Amino acid sequence: MEQRTLIERLARHLAAGDPDQWQGRVADAASILAIMKDPDAHMREAGDETLWRAMIDAALRQRWQVAGGEGGDEARPGTDEEGEFRLHPHGVTDSRAEWVHVHNPQEKSS
Repeated sequence: MEQRTLIERLARHLAAGDPDQWQGRVADAASILAIMKDPDAHMREAGDETLWRAMIDAALRQRWQVAGGEGGDEARPGTDEEGEFRLHPHGVTDSRAEWVHVHNPQEKSS
C-alpha cells in the first residue's frame, strides 16, 4: 500500500461503505483529529504532550492538499476544532499564532 497521509487514511476508512467518496469524508477525518489533539491523562503519562499536539497540527494542515479542489480565494470545507468557525486553507500555517484556539499552560490570558 502506498504511503498516504493520516487524514487521507482516516477519510478512506470513514468512507469504507462507499470508497469512491472518501474525499467527502476529509472534514469528518479532520474533526476526529481535532478531538484527538487534546490527549487524555494516560496519553500524557506515556509521552510528550507538546510533540503530540504538533503532530496532530501537522496532520490537520494536510487536509487542504488531500481534499483537492480548485484554487482561488474561496474557503474549502473545514472548520476550527469546535466546528464554529470556517477555516480558509491559507489561514492554517505553521505559525501557532494563526490558529483559532491555542491553549498552552505557558500562555497567559489577558
